[in-house]
Amino acid sequence: MSHITGKKIALLTTNGVEQPELTEPLAAIKEHGGTPVLVSPEEGQIQAMKGDWEHADHFDVDVALSSANPDDYDGLVLPGGTLNADTLRINEDAQKFVKAFFDAGKPVAAICHGPWILTEIGAVQGRTVTSYPSLKTDLTNAGAEWVDESAVVSDGLVTSRTPDDLEDFNQAFLDLVSDDSEAP
Repeated sequence: MSHITGKKIALLTTNGVEQPELTEPLAAIKEHGGTPVLVSPEEGQIQAMKGDWEHADHFDVDVALSSANPDDYDGLVLPGGTLNADTLRINEDAQKFVKAFFDAGKPVAAICHGPWILTEIGAVQGRTVTSYPSLKTDLTNAGAEWVDESAVVSDGLVTSRTPDDLEDFNQAFLDLVSDDSEAP
């Protein structure tokens, strides 16, 4: 079992996030002793979605992206949701925030459409990744080797395909962040 007591994990998201891709990693982080922090370009609350069309719950933003410091976190989770991921991938502050985790060698996990932003910052080149199938071309064009697996770990990056993979996704990320594991 992975213990991440005392670890602070950023979950970068905005309106349109796929709700289980936010709530299940958040719960897993808490369950294993970590502190999840919802970081967003939005202030106040964000609107989660069920799929791309149905509104789900609202979630309070803990830290505005404009004031978030990557040095304050031990890892990063990038939930999916088409609207969420498409909005974040073109947000320059989000790109800088995510890139800082890679530059520091900190664990990053991206599920479903979450890896889209990684194509914008050059973080998938030379890595093996997975994602929602519609991102396969974008990821391979950005230099990744795309595979169809539930969870892939490649040089400190965990990727997964869909909410159906959340159990494997969460475990792989917790293992990377854990005090019980080797540094990525």
